[in-house]
Amino acid sequence: MSSSKMIEREVLFGNPERVSVRLSPDGKYLSYVAPYQEVLNIWIAPLNNVKDAFVITQDEKRGIHNYSWAFDGKTLLYMKDQEGNENWQLFSVDVETKQHKCLTPQANIQARIEKLSPSLPQELLIAINERDPAYHDLYKLNICTGEKVLIFKNESYSGYVCNEELKLKLLAKETPEGGSIWFYLNEGKVTPFQEIPVEDRLTTTPLRFNKEETQLYLIDSRGRNTGGLFEFNLATGIQTLIGDDARTDISDVMVNPITKKIEAYAVTYGRKEWSFCVEEISEELKTLQSIKEGDIEVLSRTLDDQHWIVGFIKDNSPLHYYHYDRHQKQKTFLFSNRPNLENMPLVKMRPMVIKARDGLDLMCYLSLPEDCEKPICPLPLVLLVHGGPSARDYWGYEPIPQWLANRGYAVLSVNYRGSTGFGKNFLNAGNGEWGGKMHEDLLDAVQFVIDQKIADPEKVAIMGGSYGGYATLIGLTFTPDIFACGIDIVGPSNLVTLVESIPPYWKPYLAAFKVTIGADFETFEGKEFLKTRSPIHYVNQIKKPLLICQGANDPRVKQAESDQIVKEMEAKNIPVTYVLYPDEGHGLARPQNRLSFFGIAEAFLAQNLGGRKQPLGLADFEKSSFQVKVGKDIITDLKNYNAERD
Repeated sequence: MSSSKMIEREVLFGNPERVSVRLSPDGKYLSYVAPYQEVLNIWIAPLNNVKDAFVITQDEKRGIHNYSWAFDGKTLLYMKDQEGNENWQLFSVDVETKQHKCLTPQANIQARIEKLSPSLPQELLIAINERDPAYHDLYKLNICTGEKVLIFKNESYSGYVCNEELKLKLLAKETPEGGSIWFYLNEGKVTPFQEIPVEDRLTTTPLRFNKEETQLYLIDSRGRNTGGLFEFNLATGIQTLIGDDARTDISDVMVNPITKKIEAYAVTYGRKEWSFCVEEISEELKTLQSIKEGDIEVLSRTLDDQHWIVGFIKDNSPLHYYHYDRHQKQKTFLFSNRPNLENMPLVKMRPMVIKARDGLDLMCYLSLPEDCEKPICPLPLVLLVHGGPSARDYWGYEPIPQWLANRGYAVLSVNYRGSTGFGKNFLNAGNGEWGGKMHEDLLDAVQFVIDQKIADPEKVAIMGGSYGGYATLIGLTFTPDIFACGIDIVGPSNLVTLVESIPPYWKPYLAAFKVTIGADFETFEGKEFLKTRSPIHYVNQIKKPLLICQGANDPRVKQAESDQIVKEMEAKNIPVTYVLYPDEGHGLARPQNRLSFFGIAEAFLAQNLGGRKQPLGLADFEKSSFQVKVGKDIITDLKNYNAERD
């Protein structure tokens, strides 16, 4: 059990003080996202006087999380949806006049920015599914007037790559086998360009053209395992390897804002590692690295490349932002994203490789209370399962592992097969293994830390969101004797109803999803297979306490996924606590909702694993939309809170 200072949930799950720091293209302004009246909004300040910052947006609901500068230097662009429904609309604000515009006023559509370019600073390319919910048409949109012109009417394509002149050059079309074909568009003529087999679909992708449009940069795993960085000569058809790693795919690139050439690339196995194509950039980052420990990230660059925003990422520290003036060689500390975490007892996240039963290497991360190498005696363990499953866990500060470790739990995050970043063989090893070998990987990792005397086998919880929520339900139904309790956050319970209710704009990817999930769910046989991997059909095997969290507006995992398993558990008199958020989607965006849920989750874990807890109080539920639909008396602290409130 941890004896360190208790870190309050408000500090961990409340709004950051400043985040998403950007530079205006001309270097005149610094922008960031910060609270305004308890809601995240965009602020700007003169670059040379950050203290003179002022708020430029005034959202009053979910906050602004996704924004960018237009290349005119005076317009900010940001996206918002309605209470988590992921129908993203595009807005603009003029930083000089403070005039706001909704650039996509259509209702029930999804917009996405495809391309901004300094060549046409008052225009952008935007994709909108207004005409057909399944396919996004491509428009050129004038930022000043809001006028949009149709560039490409999309009847069957799933992706675009455009050049610096805002011209459409590459189009992706999904194949019946689940792969894709990229087509080259030149003077109105569409010709096949590159075919990507289904096994390479998530590890092969075009990135961008160079400024002269003579070279195409791409990540490519065809004929190999990991996705390497390549340069494709459009005149000769010759493809040249720039860099790769036998362990992992290319995870990031640095692009020169003037030449559009790639200057560096990164791979991420346990931690991010940069390699450099340009010696000057290598020397610059070596100089910057001397400032502070941590993984360095160049987060924003001016158009003339004279000013950078640099972030230092650590596992046991908040993110620190610096302004780097390349001309003056001057490094200026700006702020951290969560200064109230400074000097708090944050713990390390230790990368470790664990062998699965069939020999696969699983990159995992272990966080322990008291920041020890190994506990004196086995600890209660929380297995934290990432979503996707086509995603992965990374090293760095994360609030949930820190919260759990601070409460006295060992925390294990596992990159199980099917996770991205570790080559196509590892990724495709997860095909058809939802609730199968992917679950076995989790069990193998848990058994390893038990064998190492790190975890108490009688006190293991499983917790996760999206696929991680599904994994939680699988854990409590398929292997009910392994886990002491589970926390499911927006996880599917029935794979048949999951695939039947996917958003229409996922339609182009259905063939690939069939390969991933391991069944043609449009056939009787396919549905029967999915039933065997659906926790809803094994509810009677649940023995241990379960806490479920769901957003009512989730377009990916509909509320019905939680409703139906709760209904089945109630019918069989199996206890469950079900918390619904009417104003959330696929996760919890509002800090008030995060505080309420993680307060409930903390009490739930303490009751079942014995960790320490911060008492539930009015502050945890103030302005939260939470509704305890079922089981409000199961968690003692929640029952007591409700009794006091009533």
